[in-house]
Amino acid sequence: MSLRGRRVRLVPVDPEHAAELFAAGHDGGDPALWEYLPYGPFSGVEEMRLWIGACAQSEDPQFFTILDSGTGRALGMASYLRFAPDHRVVEIGHIWFGSALQRTPAATEAIYLLSRHAFEELHVRRLEWKCDAANERSRRAADRFGFTFEGVFRQHMLVKDRNRDTAWYSLLDGEWPEVRAAFDAWLDPANFDADGRQKRSLAELRSG
Repeated sequence: MSLRGRRVRLVPVDPEHAAELFAAGHDGGDPALWEYLPYGPFSGVEEMRLWIGACAQSEDPQFFTILDSGTGRALGMASYLRFAPDHRVVEIGHIWFGSALQRTPAATEAIYLLSRHAFEELHVRRLEWKCDAANERSRRAADRFGFTFEGVFRQHMLVKDRNRDTAWYSLLDGEWPEVRAAFDAWLDPANFDADGRQKRSLAELRSG
């Protein structure tokens, strides 16, 4: 399965992506990239290739490489995880964007594609987003994308031998049409000026 947008494609992760993913995740542009993830940084391409090989064999999480639609270059990763088909619930997670992808329309489109597929093809009732409660960037992203904060699970996990409090967010199927409309309007090239700056934010578009 692959998800295709104007700016990015999400394809099943493959060890062939290892060199480009290693470069994307270890270019020094974001020293905090791996801080809240249970893995990384990696010592070299081969170590990352072994990890990606295991990711490629996993069904839950189901990992994707995010590719630039124009160049085909690997820019980061994301996944679906904690599938609960009986309850029609799934989570988006294991998200990391290389510095070239961060804070770009392509990054927003990647989340949009995962969300749209979850609601419109997997027919979930509830899409979840969870992150370390100390990860302010991830929490701001969840808010920006239209997820609702539900609370913090204290000492929910051990990550890299430290306690992790987990912030929970959700987006529901009844909320998706409004959220999708805002995504569609924000991602439209007409929403950007000649210098690539947004004219209206996602929050503005959701509020009308």
